Parts: sequence; structure tokens; C-alpha cells
Amino acid sequence: MQSFFRSNEYKVLFYRIFLVYLFYFITRVLFYLYNSNLIVVDSLYEFFRLYYHGLAFDTTAILYSNGLFILLSILPLVVNTRKGFQKFLFYLYFITNFIAWSTNFIDLIYYRFIFGRTTIAVMDSLEHESNKAALFGNFLVNYWHVFVLLILFSYLWIYLYKKVKVTPVTPVKNIKYFGLSTLGFLFIVTMCIGGIRGDFKKSTRPINLLDANRYVSHISQGDLVLNTPFAIIRTISANSFKKQDFVKQEVIAKYIKPIKQYNHNPSTKPNVVVFILESYAREYISSFNKEQNIPNYKGYSPFVDSLAQHSMIYTNAYANGYKSIHGMSSILAGVPSFKDAFTSSPYTKQNIQSLVSVLKEEGYDTSFFHGAPNGSMGFLGFGNILGIEHYYGKTEFNNDDEFDGVWGIWDEPFFQYMKTTLDKKPQPFMATLFSVSSHEPYKVPEKYKGKFPMGDVNIHQCIGYTDYALQQFFKEAKKQPWYDNTIFVLVADHGNTVAYDEYLKEFNRHTVPILFYSPNGKYAKPGASNEWAQQMDIYPTILDMIGYKKPFRSWGRSLASKNEGEEPFVIKFSSNLYQFMSGNYICTFDGKKAIGFYAKEDKGMEKNLIANRNAEMDLIELKCKAFVQDYMERIIDKKLAGN
Repeated sequence: MQSFFRSNEYKVLFYRIFLVYLFYFITRVLFYLYNSNLIVVDSLYEFFRLYYHGLAFDTTAILYSNGLFILLSILPLVVNTRKGFQKFLFYLYFITNFIAWSTNFIDLIYYRFIFGRTTIAVMDSLEHESNKAALFGNFLVNYWHVFVLLILFSYLWIYLYKKVKVTPVTPVKNIKYFGLSTLGFLFIVTMCIGGIRGDFKKSTRPINLLDANRYVSHISQGDLVLNTPFAIIRTISANSFKKQDFVKQEVIAKYIKPIKQYNHNPSTKPNVVVFILESYAREYISSFNKEQNIPNYKGYSPFVDSLAQHSMIYTNAYANGYKSIHGMSSILAGVPSFKDAFTSSPYTKQNIQSLVSVLKEEGYDTSFFHGAPNGSMGFLGFGNILGIEHYYGKTEFNNDDEFDGVWGIWDEPFFQYMKTTLDKKPQPFMATLFSVSSHEPYKVPEKYKGKFPMGDVNIHQCIGYTDYALQQFFKEAKKQPWYDNTIFVLVADHGNTVAYDEYLKEFNRHTVPILFYSPNGKYAKPGASNEWAQQMDIYPTILDMIGYKKPFRSWGRSLASKNEGEEPFVIKFSSNLYQFMSGNYICTFDGKKAIGFYAKEDKGMEKNLIANRNAEMDLIELKCKAFVQDYMERIIDKKLAGN
């Protein structure tokens, strides 16, 4: 008679899933053996350390491919132990697993050609090949040993599967059977959800390819942490990257000018400190809203307002993405994100010339500070790709008394932690801090409750708290010898809760402050500009300020000087359309053609002027096409390193 808790069925299920993990491990070993000259692993310990971190990515892939099998195995269907049902599960198990698992064998060979795990982008590229049969035949002949290994391990897997079987029993239809089966079902499903996401923490989003780089000491190790099924699954809906052929290269060189070179300022090496302020939209800062004419407007950043009086500020600036990680890539690397994030794409792992890489070449110490759990938001992984030398997170802060209970360390103590860390660093240094506290659940430390205006929306008191944290940072930093020789940058990653109708308008979404401050005024001359500006302008602006003389790759422009061929513009993606802002107009572009033109003052898209196109509108569309073409080509062909 069947035991109501179905222990035999659960044991067999866990054994079968264990076999999947075992054969994923085997293919990871094979992957390394075939590509050991391309992947830096210094010891057996290092290999198993990377394998340990790879288990999270294996779990996600395994649960995706075995979801239906697990579901049918644990549902109290009464027929679960019958021979016919078990035979059905056998075929379901091996069909789904062999389809997913066998893709790992592709990268035993293909990795040496693309230097990355196979993704959906590779599958898309094969779609355009007319000689698929010939290609497959050639692969079969030249790499027959891969197919032999696939067949041998497949046979071994089937053999081990059949060694442990479910014991057929007579079903017992009672409340204990269905009740405890339901509890077991809910528990296993909950564990599967956590496994697919990567963990149960609210502070992290489902893991993607970028997260593999959190655990590496060399960039090549990220592919050993990953597995191919995971890489394909996670990029199925993340490949809007397609080459375009809109314009000639001369048009790109003239209007986009992706390779910049400046020679305005003497070469110096000031420190650079970049504050990327979480959700710190332009809307919340009075000094950035003087020309908006918003009735009964109130700002919540008195310190930033005071700093703005001595800074170079841009009051008409935009984010080049809509998530935190988009802000990091746009600001530090000058790489925006459109329909799909560059940082979640199949093309992330490549050599990227950035503010980080250029300053490292100039002898700067580079660091990144983020008070959330290490690896949150993908910052650690992308930071490793950029080559940031030192990452300081919640782990390094090492004091959970200052933990906000949800996201990370409160801004005030963490800003001070950055200050004391910088005090010990050799100059010149570049440090980036990504703040935490101006975010849902919109709390401030208990001791500050009532100190900051609650405002009209939930985030306002948090904006006040982060502003206070900045004030305390600058108060202490100015006592240090490194302070006077430092360029400070304040910018937001994106917007957040909107209080005023003006910022509900389509062309006012994700507007951000951009502020450059140097204590002696040497590098950033005080003043306000309402020219078009964007996050990816920060990288070239800093290189211009420090007198960097060599050519470098950048789609942005210097905000510190006027340069031929560098007209103010903004490009971003919203409502499934590119938005290209330049001169007197805003162009909406569907990826093939312009579908709208609006006066730059028409932030609510009230009047489409496309029926009355003029020469300036035609030029804006041409620039938009040139930008998209160069963006796609450089990312897909991995030409982000420079020339």
C-alpha cells in the first residue's frame, strides 16, 4: 500500500535531478579541457570555486528545462507510479534535457571562435546561412570526437537513470495523501522559483549572463561559471541587436564622430569622484527646475542646490536607459541601452574602452562603491568587465547595524565609508559610488524620522536624506588633502515617482541632473546650460577636463568645450521607439524610419509635425540612423575597444 508521504517518489525525483547536475558538471569539465588555453584557471581549487558559483546558473537552466517533468512528478495524480506514466516521464525527461544539455557540446569547439558562450544571437546568425547542412556535415567530420562524447555520456545517463526506479504501489485516495502531496508540491515549486531567479532576495533581480562575472579574477572565467543552456535561455528575449545599413561610413564619421580627440586643456591628473544617485530625478532638485514654470513647485535637495551654484550643471539632461545597470554602462562606458540592455545582451563580454580603462592607463586607482549586497544589480560583474580594480559593497562595509533591512547600507554611513577609504588611496584615483537609500520602500533611518520633508510622493523624504548624506560627505571630504584636486560628478541613474504633471510627459521621462564640481573651479567652470545633454556625455567630458590627448571611442560629447562635429543631442528608447533629440526637434524612430517629429518644447507629444517636414528634420533622422547603425555594428562586431 502506498505511503501517504510518497517518500520513494520524492527520492527518485531528487536522484533524477541530481543526475542532471552531474552531467552538467561533466560538460563543464569538458568545456574547460577543450578550451584551457583560453580560460585562465590557476589551480584545481580555482576550478571548483568557479564550479561552485556556476551551480546557481546550472540550477536556473536545469529548472527551466525540467519544469514540466518536476511538475508532473510531484502532482498528486494517483497514477504517478504506474509503469505507463513512468515511461512517459522517461521520454519527457530525456527529450527536454538532451535538447538543453547537448548545447554545451557546441561550445567545446565553438567557444574558440567567438570567445563566449553560445547565445540566441548565434542561433539568429545561423538563420541566415543557406548551407546549414554543409556546415553541420563539416562540423561532424572535423569534430567527430565531440559527437562520440555526446553519445557516450548520453548512454551513461540513460543507464544511471534506469538504475533507480519508482516502486509501483496501489494508490491510496485519502486526505493525508492529497494534503501532504499538496504541501510537498508547494514547497518544491517555491524552491524552483528561487532556483530560477538565482535567490530569494528582494535586492536582486533574476540572474543573467552578467552575474557570472561577479565571481571571477579574470574575465575569461565568466564563461566557465556559465553554461550554454543558460546563455541561450537568458538571451532568447534579449537580442534586438541587428546590424543596419542606413548610411555610408562618411555620414557616421561626420555626424556621430564615434572616435573623439581633444586638445583644449593641459594634461593633468585630478582625482575623479562620480556619484550615481539612485532614482534621483531632475524633478526633485530646485536648481534644475528654474525654467520649468511648474505651479507650486518644491525641491527636496537643499545641499545639491547650494553645490549647483558653484558647479557646471546641465538642466536638460536625460538618462540613456531606464534601469540602474543601464546608468552604469552609459555613464562609465558611454554605452546606452535601448530596447534591450547592452549589459544583458550576448555582447557584454568584450573589451570596452571606458572612463575606467582610460584612467587606469593614465595611472589612476579605480574603485566602485555600492552599499547593497555584493553583486546586486549586476554592478560587480560589469565592473569586472570594465576592469574596475576595487569593489566595495555591503560585505566590505561589514556592519549590518547600518543595513536598511531591504536594499543595503544607509547612504550616510556608506558615503562616509567611501570617504575614509579614499583617504587611504594613492592619488590620482577614480571612484564611483552608486547610492541606495532613495528607493522603494522609501524609508529613512529611525533617528532621522521627521527631519526631512515628507513631500507629496513617497520618495521625497528619501531624496532629502540622500541630499543630507551628500552634505555630510562633502563636509568631511573638504578636510582632506585630496579634495581640492578632485572633479566631482553628480548624476542620477534614472527617474522614479513623479509628483508633477510636467514630468509625466513622454519627453520628460527619465530626465536626470548632471553636475560637475571642482573646489577650485579649475576643471568645471560654474554655470547652467539648458542644452541637450545625456549620461554618456560624462565620459568624454571628464577626459576633456583632464587634458587627455589621445583618440578614444565615445558616442557622447564633451560638455566642457565646443568641438566641431559635436552638436548637442540626446538619444534614448521609450515606448518601443528611439527618441532622438537635437536642435529644435525631437524625432521618434521605429528602427527603420522616422514616424514623428515634435517641437523641442512639446514634451507631451501633442502635435506631430511630420506632415510638414523640413531640412532640419531630415538631418535629425539621418543622424538617428547613423547612430543606430554605428551602435549596432560596434557592439555586434565587438569594436567597443576603440578604433
